[in-house]
Amino acid sequence: MARALELAERGRGSTSPNPMVGCVVVRDHEIVGEGWHQRAGEPHAEIHALRAAGLAARGSTVYVTLEPCNHHGRTPPCSRALIEAGVKRVIIAAQDPNPRVDGRGIEALEKAGIEVEVGVLAREATSQNEVFFTVQLEKRPFVLFKTAMTLDGKIATSTGESRWITGPLAREKVHRWRHELDAIAVGINTVLHDDPRLTTRFEGGYSPVKVIFDSAARTPPQAKLFEDDPRGERARVIVFATEKASKTRVDALRERGAEVITTSQVSGRVEIRTALAELLDRELTSVLLEGGGTLSWSFFEAQAVDRLAWFISPKLLGGNGASPLAGVGVSRLASAFHLESWQTEALGMDLLITGRPLYPKDQKLEAGYATEEVGR
Repeated sequence: MARALELAERGRGSTSPNPMVGCVVVRDHEIVGEGWHQRAGEPHAEIHALRAAGLAARGSTVYVTLEPCNHHGRTPPCSRALIEAGVKRVIIAAQDPNPRVDGRGIEALEKAGIEVEVGVLAREATSQNEVFFTVQLEKRPFVLFKTAMTLDGKIATSTGESRWITGPLAREKVHRWRHELDAIAVGINTVLHDDPRLTTRFEGGYSPVKVIFDSAARTPPQAKLFEDDPRGERARVIVFATEKASKTRVDALRERGAEVITTSQVSGRVEIRTALAELLDRELTSVLLEGGGTLSWSFFEAQAVDRLAWFISPKLLGGNGASPLAGVGVSRLASAFHLESWQTEALGMDLLITGRPLYPKDQKLEAGYATEEVGR
């Protein structure tokens, strides 16, 4: 199963909106076939592995990181392929929470007389597919909040200069997240102050859909984010505005090529949950949230940050520079958001802290993310 997880990882960044899945076929204690889901719309991991195994698949044991599907989607059901191949046993890491699957693949295999075991390395499998599990359990895109600050808590100097807080290794990691996740989100102040391109800048990487939270539609039509990638990749821009945005500005952005979505508002700002639902309707299953501070805090208030990546650089700026989170904040320490499953990593001179914000509802969700209850 560990090998199947390694294979699944090869699909990171290319399978959305599908999960990453790896599969290993074993007969007489030897691996006779391997496969992974390489791209949405193409054959699933089980199909690749069975093709590699050929006739050796008959009577074999199959290890797969996610429950085989039992329905016709973009591809035929994998449970049927396993049955027709004559496999003897199927070991599954995690049960698929998608309502179209959710035990039906397991049931089909068992009805065909195939022995099924579920829950081997379930924690690792659900963690690997945290994007997919968030979509299925929360009915919204997965959100990774990324920020970088100095040792004294600043994200920019008193004059607004912020390039670069972190070193090249940290920036490379961020660009890999941009490649892996479907969309990147920033607030209008980031656009106005930094004029970012919001692209992925490493060889072979894909740039995400650019999402701007801009309640008054102040995004300049000449902003760099509208420029196509130098490699020829067309820029796709989504702007979330509210009813208070002027029609003239909205029309100008649409003429520039942006998709402008008008949503409900909370205290004059775009309502976060509504915006995320709109993104999911467009099959955008994951978002890299890069600020600014007020927008980021709005995501925390909406309990819509699933994982955070907090870079700390050993620099001191002093003064009144901006901080990573703004908004109203909490009034009592007892109301602070805590992190769970947190880890630290050194990237050159910078420190990266990652973890999941713990919300009151997470006592229920934790079973879905990090325990073998998912596999039942």
